Amino acid sequence: MDFTDPLEEIKKIVKEKIPPESFVTKVDFEGPEVVIYTKNPSSFSANGEIIKDLARTLRKRIVLRPDASVLADPEDASEAINKIVPVDAGIADIKYDSVFNEVIIEAVKPGLVIGKSGSTLNEIRDKVGWTPRVVRASPIKSKIVESIRTIQLKKSDEKKDILRRVGKRIHRPMFSKSQWVRMSVLGGFREVGRMAQYIQTPESKVLIDCGINVAANDAEHSFPYLNMPEFRLQELDAVIVSHAHLDHCGFVPYLYHMGYDGPVYCTPPTRDLMYLLQWDYLDVIEREGKNLPYTRNDIKKVVSHSITLEYNEITDISPDVRLTLYNAGHILGSSMVHLHIKEGLYNLAYTGDFKYEKSRLFDAANAHFPRLETLIMESTYGGAKDIQQPRRQSEDEMIKQINDTILRGGKVLVPVFAVGRAQELLVVIEEYANQGVLEEVPVYLDGMIWEATGIHTTYPSYLNRSLQNQIFHQGRNPFLNEMFHKVKGQAERQDIIDGEPCVILATSGMLAGGPVMEYLKAFAADEKNTLVFVGYQAEGSLGRRIQKGWKELPMKENGKTRVLKMNMNTHT
Repeated sequence: MDFTDPLEEIKKIVKEKIPPESFVTKVDFEGPEVVIYTKNPSSFSANGEIIKDLARTLRKRIVLRPDASVLADPEDASEAINKIVPVDAGIADIKYDSVFNEVIIEAVKPGLVIGKSGSTLNEIRDKVGWTPRVVRASPIKSKIVESIRTIQLKKSDEKKDILRRVGKRIHRPMFSKSQWVRMSVLGGFREVGRMAQYIQTPESKVLIDCGINVAANDAEHSFPYLNMPEFRLQELDAVIVSHAHLDHCGFVPYLYHMGYDGPVYCTPPTRDLMYLLQWDYLDVIEREGKNLPYTRNDIKKVVSHSITLEYNEITDISPDVRLTLYNAGHILGSSMVHLHIKEGLYNLAYTGDFKYEKSRLFDAANAHFPRLETLIMESTYGGAKDIQQPRRQSEDEMIKQINDTILRGGKVLVPVFAVGRAQELLVVIEEYANQGVLEEVPVYLDGMIWEATGIHTTYPSYLNRSLQNQIFHQGRNPFLNEMFHKVKGQAERQDIIDGEPCVILATSGMLAGGPVMEYLKAFAADEKNTLVFVGYQAEGSLGRRIQKGWKELPMKENGKTRVLKMNMNTHT
Protein backbone atom coordinates (compact mmCIF):
# COMPACT_ATOMS: atom_id res chain seq x y z
CA MET A 1 0.00 0.00 0.00
CA ASP A 2 1.53 3.33 -1.13
CA PHE A 3 1.30 6.21 1.37
CA THR A 4 3.60 8.56 -0.60
CA ASP A 5 2.45 12.19 -0.56
CA PRO A 6 1.42 12.93 -4.20
CA LEU A 7 2.41 16.59 -3.87
CA GLU A 8 5.94 15.70 -2.76
CA GLU A 9 6.28 13.41 -5.78
CA ILE A 10 5.11 16.23 -8.07
CA LYS A 11 7.61 18.64 -6.49
CA LYS A 12 10.43 16.21 -7.24
CA ILE A 13 9.42 15.96 -10.90
CA VAL A 14 9.09 19.76 -11.17
CA LYS A 15 12.59 20.14 -9.77
CA GLU A 16 13.95 17.65 -12.31
CA LYS A 17 12.14 19.14 -15.33
CA ILE A 18 12.39 22.89 -14.74
CA PRO A 19 15.80 24.62 -15.02
CA PRO A 20 17.16 26.46 -11.93
CA GLU A 21 17.06 29.87 -13.66
CA SER A 22 13.24 29.73 -13.56
CA PHE A 23 13.47 30.23 -9.77
CA VAL A 24 10.46 28.13 -8.74
CA THR A 25 9.43 29.19 -5.22
CA LYS A 26 6.38 27.03 -4.60
CA VAL A 27 4.38 24.11 -6.00
CA ASP A 28 0.84 23.48 -4.77
CA PHE A 29 -2.56 22.07 -5.65
CA GLU A 30 -5.45 24.34 -6.67
CA GLY A 31 -8.35 21.99 -7.20
CA PRO A 32 -7.56 19.75 -10.18
CA GLU A 33 -4.61 21.92 -11.23
CA VAL A 34 -0.95 21.96 -10.21
CA VAL A 35 0.23 25.54 -9.62
CA ILE A 36 3.86 26.60 -9.97
CA TYR A 37 5.04 29.94 -8.54
CA THR A 38 8.13 31.46 -10.13
CA LYS A 39 10.33 34.55 -9.79
CA ASN A 40 11.17 34.40 -13.48
CA PRO A 41 7.96 33.93 -15.53
CA SER A 42 9.70 35.14 -18.71
CA SER A 43 11.91 32.03 -18.68
CA PHE A 44 8.80 29.97 -19.37
CA SER A 45 7.70 32.35 -22.14
CA ALA A 46 11.07 31.89 -23.82
CA ASN A 47 10.70 28.11 -23.71
CA GLY A 48 7.01 27.26 -24.03
CA GLU A 49 7.71 23.53 -24.24
CA ILE A 50 8.74 23.29 -20.58
CA ILE A 51 5.19 23.49 -19.24
CA LYS A 52 3.79 21.30 -22.02
CA ASP A 53 6.38 18.62 -21.31
CA LEU A 54 5.69 18.81 -17.57
CA ALA A 55 1.92 18.53 -18.13
CA ARG A 56 2.44 15.44 -20.28
CA THR A 57 4.69 13.85 -17.65
CA LEU A 58 2.35 14.57 -14.73
CA ARG A 59 -0.84 14.16 -16.78
CA LYS A 60 -2.13 17.24 -14.97
CA ARG A 61 -3.12 20.76 -15.95
CA ILE A 62 -0.31 23.16 -15.02
CA VAL A 63 -0.90 26.79 -14.04
CA LEU A 64 1.99 29.25 -13.83
CA ARG A 65 1.81 32.09 -11.29
CA PRO A 66 4.28 34.87 -10.54
CA ASP A 67 5.89 35.00 -7.12
CA ALA A 68 4.67 37.97 -5.06
CA SER A 69 8.19 39.47 -5.12
CA VAL A 70 8.02 40.23 -8.87
CA LEU A 71 4.66 42.04 -8.86
CA ALA A 72 4.52 45.71 -9.81
CA ASP A 73 2.77 48.21 -7.55
CA PRO A 74 -0.96 48.16 -8.50
CA GLU A 75 -1.01 51.89 -9.32
CA ASP A 76 2.00 51.56 -11.62
CA ALA A 77 0.58 48.35 -13.10
CA SER A 78 -2.75 50.01 -13.94
CA GLU A 79 -0.96 52.86 -15.67
CA ALA A 80 1.08 50.39 -17.74
CA ILE A 81 -1.98 48.30 -18.63
CA ASN A 82 -3.87 51.37 -19.85
CA LYS A 83 -0.93 52.21 -22.11
CA ILE A 84 -0.61 48.67 -23.49
CA VAL A 85 -4.29 47.94 -24.13
CA PRO A 86 -5.97 49.72 -27.09
CA VAL A 87 -8.47 52.42 -26.11
CA ASP A 88 -11.14 50.65 -28.20
CA ALA A 89 -11.05 47.74 -25.72
CA GLY A 90 -13.08 49.91 -23.37
CA ILE A 91 -11.47 49.04 -20.05
CA ALA A 92 -14.17 49.53 -17.41
CA ASP A 93 -12.25 48.48 -14.30
CA ILE A 94 -8.96 47.01 -13.10
CA LYS A 95 -8.80 45.07 -9.83
CA TYR A 96 -5.99 43.14 -8.13
CA ASP A 97 -6.16 39.77 -6.39
CA SER A 98 -3.07 39.53 -4.17
CA VAL A 99 -3.94 35.96 -3.13
CA PHE A 100 -3.79 34.50 -6.64
CA ASN A 101 -1.45 37.27 -7.91
CA GLU A 102 -3.90 38.16 -10.68
CA VAL A 103 -4.93 41.45 -12.24
CA ILE A 104 -8.59 41.32 -13.29
CA ILE A 105 -9.28 43.51 -16.32
CA GLU A 106 -12.94 44.21 -17.06
CA ALA A 107 -13.43 45.40 -20.63
CA VAL A 108 -16.19 45.97 -23.17
CA LYS A 109 -14.15 44.16 -25.83
CA PRO A 110 -12.08 41.45 -24.09
CA GLY A 111 -10.59 40.28 -27.40
CA LEU A 112 -8.62 43.51 -27.72
CA VAL A 113 -7.19 43.00 -24.22
CA ILE A 114 -6.15 39.45 -25.11
CA GLY A 115 -4.62 40.34 -28.47
CA LYS A 116 -3.76 38.07 -31.37
CA SER A 117 -2.68 34.67 -30.01
CA GLY A 118 -2.56 36.24 -26.53
CA SER A 119 0.13 38.76 -27.50
CA THR A 120 -1.31 41.65 -25.45
CA LEU A 121 -1.76 39.45 -22.38
CA ASN A 122 1.86 38.34 -22.66
CA GLU A 123 3.00 41.94 -22.89
CA ILE A 124 0.99 42.83 -19.78
CA ARG A 125 2.41 39.84 -17.91
CA ASP A 126 5.99 40.72 -18.84
CA LYS A 127 5.53 44.40 -17.97
CA VAL A 128 3.68 44.24 -14.62
CA GLY A 129 4.34 40.71 -13.33
CA TRP A 130 0.70 40.08 -12.42
CA THR A 131 -1.16 37.33 -14.29
CA PRO A 132 -3.92 39.05 -16.32
CA ARG A 133 -7.45 37.64 -16.23
CA VAL A 134 -9.92 39.28 -18.60
CA VAL A 135 -13.68 39.49 -17.95
CA ARG A 136 -16.39 41.07 -20.05
CA ALA A 137 -18.15 44.27 -19.00
CA SER A 138 -21.84 43.43 -19.42
CA PRO A 139 -23.72 45.67 -21.91
CA ILE A 140 -26.75 45.16 -19.66
CA LYS A 141 -25.53 45.66 -16.11
CA SER A 142 -26.05 42.53 -14.02
CA LYS A 143 -26.15 42.79 -10.23
CA ILE A 144 -25.61 39.04 -10.03
CA VAL A 145 -22.42 39.12 -12.12
CA GLU A 146 -21.11 42.07 -10.09
CA SER A 147 -22.00 40.31 -6.83
CA ILE A 148 -20.24 37.09 -7.84
CA ARG A 149 -17.12 38.95 -8.93
CA THR A 150 -17.12 40.80 -5.60
CA ILE A 151 -17.53 37.56 -3.63
CA GLN A 152 -14.67 35.97 -5.53
CA LEU A 153 -12.33 38.89 -4.86
CA LYS A 154 -13.24 39.38 -1.20
CA LYS A 155 -13.02 35.67 -0.43
CA SER A 156 -9.83 34.85 -2.32
CA ASP A 157 -8.14 33.50 0.82
CA GLU A 158 -11.08 31.20 1.48
CA LYS A 159 -11.18 30.13 -2.18
CA LYS A 160 -7.50 29.24 -2.11
CA ASP A 161 -7.96 27.10 1.00
CA ILE A 162 -10.93 25.36 -0.63
CA LEU A 163 -8.96 24.65 -3.80
CA ARG A 164 -6.01 23.31 -1.81
CA ARG A 165 -8.26 20.90 0.12
CA VAL A 166 -10.01 19.83 -3.08
CA GLY A 167 -6.66 19.31 -4.79
CA LYS A 168 -5.38 17.06 -2.01
CA ARG A 169 -8.57 15.03 -2.13
CA ILE A 170 -8.44 14.66 -5.92
CA HIS A 171 -4.81 13.57 -5.88
CA ARG A 172 -5.03 11.18 -2.92
CA PRO A 173 -3.61 7.67 -3.42
CA MET A 174 -5.96 4.90 -4.58
CA PHE A 175 -6.07 1.80 -2.39
CA SER A 176 -8.85 -0.41 -3.75
CA LYS A 177 -8.21 -2.93 -6.54
CA SER A 178 -11.93 -3.56 -7.07
CA GLN A 179 -13.47 -2.42 -10.35
CA TRP A 180 -17.13 -1.45 -10.36
CA VAL A 181 -19.42 1.52 -10.97
CA ARG A 182 -22.82 2.01 -9.33
CA MET A 183 -25.49 4.61 -10.07
CA SER A 184 -28.30 5.36 -7.60
CA VAL A 185 -31.26 7.50 -8.65
CA LEU A 186 -32.20 10.04 -5.97
CA GLY A 187 -34.84 11.86 -8.03
CA GLY A 188 -35.88 13.06 -11.46
CA PHE A 189 -36.67 9.74 -13.11
CA ARG A 190 -40.26 9.18 -14.31
CA GLU A 191 -41.02 12.72 -13.14
CA VAL A 192 -40.12 16.31 -14.00
CA GLY A 193 -38.07 17.88 -11.22
CA ARG A 194 -35.64 17.13 -8.36
CA MET A 195 -33.05 15.53 -10.63
CA ALA A 196 -30.21 13.83 -8.73
CA GLN A 197 -27.94 10.90 -9.60
CA TYR A 198 -25.35 9.41 -7.26
CA ILE A 199 -22.34 7.77 -8.93
CA GLN A 200 -20.09 5.52 -6.84
CA THR A 201 -16.83 3.68 -7.49
CA PRO A 202 -14.58 1.94 -4.94
CA GLU A 203 -12.69 5.25 -4.63
CA SER A 204 -15.16 8.03 -5.40
CA LYS A 205 -18.62 9.43 -4.73
CA VAL A 206 -20.06 11.98 -7.20
CA LEU A 207 -23.49 13.66 -7.29
CA ILE A 208 -24.79 14.83 -10.68
CA ASP A 209 -27.43 17.55 -10.24
CA CYS A 210 -29.43 18.21 -7.09
CA GLY A 211 -32.73 19.86 -7.97
CA ILE A 212 -36.19 20.55 -6.63
CA ASN A 213 -39.67 19.90 -7.97
CA VAL A 214 -41.18 23.39 -8.15
CA ALA A 215 -44.67 22.04 -8.88
CA ALA A 216 -44.82 19.68 -5.86
CA ASN A 217 -47.12 20.57 -2.99
CA ASP A 218 -45.28 18.75 -0.20
CA ALA A 219 -41.68 18.28 0.95
CA GLU A 220 -41.71 14.53 0.33
CA HIS A 221 -42.08 15.08 -3.41
CA SER A 222 -40.14 18.37 -3.62
CA PHE A 223 -36.59 17.27 -2.89
CA PRO A 224 -34.22 14.40 -3.82
CA TYR A 225 -33.97 11.29 -1.64
CA LEU A 226 -30.79 12.32 0.15
CA ASN A 227 -31.72 10.02 3.05
CA MET A 228 -30.99 6.89 1.01
CA PRO A 229 -28.61 4.64 3.00
CA GLU A 230 -25.81 4.70 0.40
CA PHE A 231 -25.66 8.51 0.26
CA ARG A 232 -23.19 9.90 2.80
CA LEU A 233 -22.52 13.62 2.53
CA GLN A 234 -19.13 13.41 4.25
CA GLU A 235 -17.87 10.98 1.57
CA LEU A 236 -18.94 13.12 -1.40
CA ASP A 237 -16.04 14.08 -3.71
CA ALA A 238 -17.88 16.40 -6.07
CA VAL A 239 -21.20 17.85 -7.19
CA ILE A 240 -21.70 18.45 -10.91
CA VAL A 241 -24.47 20.77 -12.10
CA SER A 242 -25.62 20.30 -15.70
CA HIS A 243 -27.51 23.59 -15.91
CA ALA A 244 -29.10 26.31 -13.82
CA HIS A 245 -32.81 25.45 -13.89
CA LEU A 246 -34.08 24.78 -10.37
CA ASP A 247 -35.16 21.22 -11.13
CA HIS A 248 -31.45 20.48 -11.58
CA CYS A 249 -29.69 22.86 -9.16
CA GLY A 250 -32.27 24.20 -6.70
CA PHE A 251 -31.26 21.97 -3.79
CA VAL A 252 -27.46 22.30 -4.09
CA PRO A 253 -27.23 24.98 -1.31
CA TYR A 254 -28.92 22.53 1.07
CA LEU A 255 -25.85 20.29 0.79
CA TYR A 256 -23.71 23.12 2.20
CA HIS A 257 -26.37 23.83 4.83
CA MET A 258 -25.89 20.24 6.01
CA GLY A 259 -22.09 20.41 6.08
CA TYR A 260 -20.81 19.63 2.59
CA ASP A 261 -17.55 21.47 1.96
CA GLY A 262 -16.49 20.17 -1.45
CA PRO A 263 -16.56 21.54 -4.99
CA VAL A 264 -19.37 22.21 -7.45
CA TYR A 265 -18.36 21.81 -11.11
CA CYS A 266 -20.25 23.71 -13.82
CA THR A 267 -19.74 26.26 -16.60
CA PRO A 268 -19.32 29.97 -15.70
CA PRO A 269 -22.82 30.95 -16.97
CA THR A 270 -24.37 28.09 -14.99
CA ARG A 271 -22.73 29.36 -11.80
CA ASP A 272 -24.11 32.88 -12.34
CA LEU A 273 -27.62 31.81 -13.37
CA MET A 274 -27.73 29.27 -10.54
CA TYR A 275 -27.01 32.05 -8.04
CA LEU A 276 -29.80 34.17 -9.55
CA LEU A 277 -32.45 31.43 -9.55
CA GLN A 278 -31.61 30.03 -6.11
CA TRP A 279 -31.75 33.52 -4.61
CA ASP A 280 -35.12 34.15 -6.24
CA TYR A 281 -36.38 30.76 -5.04
CA LEU A 282 -35.79 31.83 -1.42
CA ASP A 283 -37.57 35.14 -2.10
CA VAL A 284 -40.62 33.24 -3.38
CA ILE A 285 -40.59 30.81 -0.43
CA GLU A 286 -40.40 33.72 2.02
CA ARG A 287 -43.31 35.54 0.39
CA GLU A 288 -45.39 32.37 0.67
CA GLY A 289 -44.60 32.11 4.39
CA LYS A 290 -42.96 28.70 4.09
CA ASN A 291 -39.86 27.40 5.88
CA LEU A 292 -36.61 28.01 3.99
CA PRO A 293 -34.70 24.80 3.17
CA TYR A 294 -31.41 26.74 3.26
CA THR A 295 -30.07 30.27 3.70
CA ARG A 296 -28.67 32.93 1.41
CA ASN A 297 -25.28 32.35 2.96
CA ASP A 298 -25.50 28.74 1.72
CA ILE A 299 -26.03 30.11 -1.82
CA LYS A 300 -22.87 32.20 -1.42
CA LYS A 301 -21.04 29.03 -0.35
CA VAL A 302 -22.06 27.43 -3.65
CA VAL A 303 -20.38 30.33 -5.46
CA SER A 304 -17.19 30.21 -3.39
CA HIS A 305 -16.93 26.42 -3.86
CA SER A 306 -17.64 26.49 -7.61
CA ILE A 307 -14.94 25.34 -10.01
CA THR A 308 -15.94 26.47 -13.48
CA LEU A 309 -15.05 24.59 -16.65
CA GLU A 310 -15.37 25.45 -20.32
CA TYR A 311 -16.88 22.99 -22.79
CA ASN A 312 -14.57 20.12 -23.81
CA GLU A 313 -12.16 20.83 -20.95
CA ILE A 314 -11.05 17.58 -19.30
CA THR A 315 -10.42 17.66 -15.56
CA ASP A 316 -9.83 15.23 -12.70
CA ILE A 317 -12.50 15.44 -10.00
CA SER A 318 -11.40 12.44 -7.90
CA PRO A 319 -8.59 9.85 -7.99
CA ASP A 320 -10.39 7.72 -10.59
CA VAL A 321 -12.93 10.02 -12.29
CA ARG A 322 -12.35 12.57 -15.05
CA LEU A 323 -15.07 15.04 -16.04
CA THR A 324 -15.77 16.71 -19.38
CA LEU A 325 -18.69 19.07 -20.01
CA TYR A 326 -20.18 19.32 -23.51
CA ASN A 327 -22.69 21.76 -24.98
CA ALA A 328 -26.29 20.65 -24.36
CA GLY A 329 -28.00 23.44 -26.33
CA HIS A 330 -30.72 23.87 -23.68
CA ILE A 331 -30.02 27.15 -21.86
CA LEU A 332 -26.98 29.39 -21.44
CA GLY A 333 -24.07 27.25 -20.23
CA SER A 334 -26.08 24.02 -20.15
CA SER A 335 -23.94 20.90 -20.25
CA MET A 336 -23.87 17.23 -21.01
CA VAL A 337 -21.81 15.46 -18.35
CA HIS A 338 -19.24 12.84 -19.40
CA LEU A 339 -17.41 10.79 -16.76
CA HIS A 340 -14.32 8.76 -17.66
CA ILE A 341 -13.77 6.27 -14.86
CA LYS A 342 -10.48 4.60 -13.90
CA GLU A 343 -8.35 4.88 -17.04
CA GLY A 344 -10.85 3.43 -19.48
CA LEU A 345 -12.74 1.04 -17.18
CA TYR A 346 -16.08 2.76 -17.86
CA ASN A 347 -17.52 5.84 -19.57
CA LEU A 348 -20.86 7.36 -18.63
CA ALA A 349 -22.67 10.34 -20.13
CA TYR A 350 -25.70 12.19 -18.80
CA THR A 351 -27.37 14.56 -21.24
CA GLY A 352 -29.18 16.80 -18.78
CA ASP A 353 -31.87 18.72 -20.63
CA PHE A 354 -30.75 19.12 -24.22
CA LYS A 355 -31.75 20.44 -27.64
CA TYR A 356 -30.66 18.26 -30.54
CA GLU A 357 -31.03 20.95 -33.21
CA LYS A 358 -29.72 24.48 -33.44
CA SER A 359 -32.03 26.95 -31.72
CA ARG A 360 -32.40 30.72 -31.84
CA LEU A 361 -29.85 31.01 -29.04
CA PHE A 362 -27.59 27.98 -29.08
CA ASP A 363 -25.79 25.55 -31.32
CA ALA A 364 -27.11 21.98 -31.42
CA ALA A 365 -26.21 19.69 -28.54
CA ASN A 366 -23.06 17.61 -28.75
CA ALA A 367 -23.68 14.05 -29.93
CA HIS A 368 -20.13 12.68 -30.05
CA PHE A 369 -18.13 11.28 -27.14
CA PRO A 370 -14.65 9.69 -27.30
CA ARG A 371 -15.90 6.58 -25.52
CA LEU A 372 -19.23 5.62 -24.02
CA GLU A 373 -20.71 2.58 -22.29
CA THR A 374 -23.82 4.14 -20.71
CA LEU A 375 -25.98 7.08 -21.83
CA ILE A 376 -28.56 8.60 -19.47
CA MET A 377 -30.91 10.77 -21.52
CA GLU A 378 -33.75 13.10 -20.59
CA SER A 379 -37.01 12.40 -22.41
CA THR A 380 -39.42 15.17 -21.43
CA TYR A 381 -40.72 15.36 -25.01
CA GLY A 382 -39.74 11.83 -26.00
CA GLY A 383 -43.23 10.30 -26.20
CA ALA A 384 -44.68 8.97 -29.45
CA LYS A 385 -47.25 11.79 -29.51
CA ASP A 386 -44.85 14.57 -28.52
CA ILE A 387 -44.63 16.04 -32.01
CA GLN A 388 -44.12 19.78 -32.00
CA GLN A 389 -44.76 22.37 -34.66
CA PRO A 390 -41.84 23.51 -36.82
CA ARG A 391 -40.15 26.38 -35.03
CA ARG A 392 -40.78 28.92 -37.79
CA GLN A 393 -44.49 28.10 -37.81
CA SER A 394 -44.69 28.58 -34.03
CA GLU A 395 -42.88 31.91 -34.30
CA ASP A 396 -45.18 33.12 -37.10
CA GLU A 397 -48.24 32.19 -35.04
CA MET A 398 -46.95 34.01 -31.98
CA ILE A 399 -46.21 37.18 -33.95
CA LYS A 400 -49.70 36.95 -35.52
CA GLN A 401 -51.27 36.71 -32.05
CA ILE A 402 -49.30 39.76 -30.94
CA ASN A 403 -50.27 41.80 -34.01
CA ASP A 404 -53.95 40.80 -33.81
CA THR A 405 -54.11 41.65 -30.10
CA ILE A 406 -52.38 45.01 -30.50
CA LEU A 407 -54.64 46.01 -33.42
CA ARG A 408 -57.78 45.34 -31.37
CA GLY A 409 -56.41 47.40 -28.49
CA GLY A 410 -55.44 44.55 -26.17
CA LYS A 411 -52.35 43.49 -24.29
CA VAL A 412 -50.31 40.30 -24.70
CA LEU A 413 -49.14 38.48 -21.57
CA VAL A 414 -46.44 35.82 -21.96
CA PRO A 415 -45.56 33.82 -18.80
CA VAL A 416 -41.93 32.75 -19.14
CA PHE A 417 -39.11 31.28 -17.13
CA ALA A 418 -36.50 33.98 -16.63
CA VAL A 419 -33.73 31.88 -18.13
CA GLY A 420 -33.79 30.41 -21.63
CA ARG A 421 -37.19 30.82 -23.22
CA ALA A 422 -37.39 34.51 -22.32
CA GLN A 423 -34.16 35.32 -24.17
CA GLU A 424 -35.21 33.18 -27.13
CA LEU A 425 -38.42 35.21 -27.36
CA LEU A 426 -36.46 38.47 -27.27
CA VAL A 427 -34.37 37.31 -30.24
CA VAL A 428 -37.51 36.29 -32.17
CA ILE A 429 -39.37 39.53 -31.41
CA GLU A 430 -36.32 41.63 -32.33
CA GLU A 431 -35.89 39.86 -35.67
CA TYR A 432 -39.56 40.20 -36.69
CA ALA A 433 -39.53 43.86 -35.61
CA ASN A 434 -36.32 44.42 -37.58
CA GLN A 435 -38.01 42.93 -40.66
CA GLY A 436 -41.05 45.19 -40.20
CA VAL A 437 -43.42 42.22 -39.67
CA LEU A 438 -44.24 43.03 -36.05
CA GLU A 439 -46.37 46.05 -35.17
CA GLU A 440 -44.49 48.81 -33.36
CA VAL A 441 -45.13 47.96 -29.73
CA PRO A 442 -43.28 48.28 -26.42
CA VAL A 443 -42.14 45.02 -24.85
CA TYR A 444 -41.88 45.00 -21.05
CA LEU A 445 -39.70 42.55 -19.12
CA ASP A 446 -40.80 41.89 -15.54
CA GLY A 447 -39.36 39.70 -12.83
CA MET A 448 -35.84 38.33 -13.21
CA ILE A 449 -35.84 38.42 -17.00
CA TRP A 450 -33.79 41.62 -17.31
CA GLU A 451 -31.18 40.33 -14.87
CA ALA A 452 -30.99 36.96 -16.62
CA THR A 453 -30.64 38.72 -19.97
CA GLY A 454 -27.77 40.75 -18.51
CA ILE A 455 -26.00 37.48 -17.72
CA HIS A 456 -26.57 36.36 -21.33
CA THR A 457 -24.87 39.53 -22.57
CA THR A 458 -21.90 38.73 -20.30
CA TYR A 459 -21.28 35.39 -22.02
CA PRO A 460 -21.90 35.87 -25.77
CA SER A 461 -19.37 33.14 -26.61
CA TYR A 462 -21.92 30.59 -25.33
CA LEU A 463 -24.50 31.72 -27.90
CA ASN A 464 -24.71 30.13 -31.34
CA ARG A 465 -22.33 31.16 -34.11
CA SER A 466 -24.98 33.17 -35.96
CA LEU A 467 -25.71 35.33 -32.92
CA GLN A 468 -22.02 35.74 -32.16
CA ASN A 469 -21.45 36.96 -35.72
CA GLN A 470 -24.41 39.34 -35.41
CA ILE A 471 -23.11 40.74 -32.10
CA PHE A 472 -19.36 40.87 -32.78
CA HIS A 473 -19.18 41.61 -36.51
CA GLN A 474 -22.49 43.29 -37.41
CA GLY A 475 -22.71 45.33 -34.21
CA ARG A 476 -26.34 44.32 -33.63
CA ASN A 477 -27.05 42.83 -30.22
CA PRO A 478 -30.73 41.77 -30.20
CA PHE A 479 -30.95 42.05 -26.41
CA LEU A 480 -30.11 45.77 -26.56
CA ASN A 481 -33.01 46.78 -28.83
CA GLU A 482 -34.74 49.93 -27.59
CA MET A 483 -38.17 48.27 -27.78
CA PHE A 484 -37.31 46.23 -24.65
CA HIS A 485 -38.01 47.92 -21.31
CA LYS A 486 -37.25 46.82 -17.76
CA VAL A 487 -40.16 47.07 -15.30
CA LYS A 488 -38.61 48.77 -12.28
CA GLY A 489 -41.31 48.38 -9.65
CA GLN A 490 -44.94 48.28 -8.61
CA ALA A 491 -45.77 51.83 -9.71
CA GLU A 492 -44.49 51.20 -13.24
CA ARG A 493 -46.30 47.85 -13.30
CA GLN A 494 -49.59 49.60 -12.61
CA ASP A 495 -48.87 52.17 -15.34
CA ILE A 496 -48.41 49.30 -17.81
CA ILE A 497 -51.68 47.68 -16.72
CA ASP A 498 -53.52 50.97 -17.18
CA GLY A 499 -51.64 51.99 -20.31
CA GLU A 500 -51.62 51.39 -24.05
CA PRO A 501 -51.40 48.03 -25.91
CA CYS A 502 -48.12 46.25 -25.27
CA VAL A 503 -46.38 42.91 -24.85
CA ILE A 504 -45.38 41.76 -21.36
CA LEU A 505 -42.94 38.95 -20.63
CA ALA A 506 -43.13 38.09 -16.93
CA THR A 507 -42.19 35.34 -14.51
CA SER A 508 -43.07 32.74 -13.43
CA GLY A 509 -43.46 30.50 -16.45
CA MET A 510 -46.07 28.18 -14.91
CA LEU A 511 -48.07 30.99 -13.22
CA ALA A 512 -46.84 29.70 -9.86
CA GLY A 513 -46.28 33.21 -8.50
CA GLY A 514 -44.28 36.30 -9.34
CA PRO A 515 -45.29 39.51 -11.16
CA VAL A 516 -47.10 37.60 -13.93
CA MET A 517 -49.95 37.00 -11.46
CA GLU A 518 -50.69 40.72 -11.14
CA TYR A 519 -50.99 41.05 -14.90
CA LEU A 520 -53.14 37.91 -15.15
CA LYS A 521 -55.59 39.21 -12.54
CA ALA A 522 -55.77 42.57 -14.33
CA PHE A 523 -56.15 41.19 -17.88
CA ALA A 524 -58.12 37.93 -17.47
CA ALA A 525 -61.62 39.37 -17.71
CA ASP A 526 -61.07 41.31 -20.96
CA GLU A 527 -61.38 39.28 -24.17
CA LYS A 528 -59.28 41.86 -26.05
CA ASN A 529 -56.22 40.56 -24.19
CA THR A 530 -54.21 37.43 -25.01
CA LEU A 531 -52.33 34.93 -22.85
CA VAL A 532 -49.58 33.06 -24.73
CA PHE A 533 -47.87 29.97 -23.26
CA VAL A 534 -44.43 29.27 -24.72
CA GLY A 535 -43.10 26.76 -22.19
CA TYR A 536 -43.88 23.54 -20.35
CA GLN A 537 -46.80 23.65 -17.89
CA ALA A 538 -46.49 20.95 -15.22
CA GLU A 539 -49.48 18.88 -14.18
CA GLY A 540 -51.24 20.60 -11.28
CA SER A 541 -49.91 24.06 -12.12
CA LEU A 542 -52.23 27.01 -12.78
CA GLY A 543 -50.85 27.23 -16.30
CA ARG A 544 -51.86 23.64 -17.05
CA ARG A 545 -55.40 24.29 -15.74
CA ILE A 546 -55.79 27.26 -18.07
CA GLN A 547 -54.46 25.15 -20.96
CA LYS A 548 -57.15 22.58 -20.16
CA GLY A 549 -59.82 25.25 -20.58
CA TRP A 550 -60.68 26.24 -17.02
CA LYS A 551 -62.75 29.44 -17.16
CA GLU A 552 -63.02 29.99 -13.41
CA LEU A 553 -59.80 29.91 -11.41
CA PRO A 554 -59.71 29.87 -7.59
CA MET A 555 -57.12 32.45 -6.46
CA LYS A 556 -55.89 33.03 -2.91
CA GLU A 557 -55.63 36.69 -1.95
CA ASN A 558 -55.01 38.05 1.55
CA GLY A 559 -55.94 34.71 3.09
CA LYS A 560 -59.21 34.50 1.15
CA THR A 561 -60.17 32.65 -2.02
CA ARG A 562 -61.77 34.44 -4.93
CA VAL A 563 -62.68 33.23 -8.40
CA LEU A 564 -60.89 34.72 -11.39
CA LYS A 565 -62.92 34.56 -14.60
CA MET A 566 -60.87 33.77 -17.72
CA ASN A 567 -62.21 35.61 -20.78
CA MET A 568 -58.91 36.54 -22.41
CA ASN A 569 -57.72 34.57 -25.44
CA THR A 570 -55.33 31.73 -24.63
CA HIS A 571 -52.77 30.20 -27.00
CA THR A 572 -50.00 27.62 -26.60
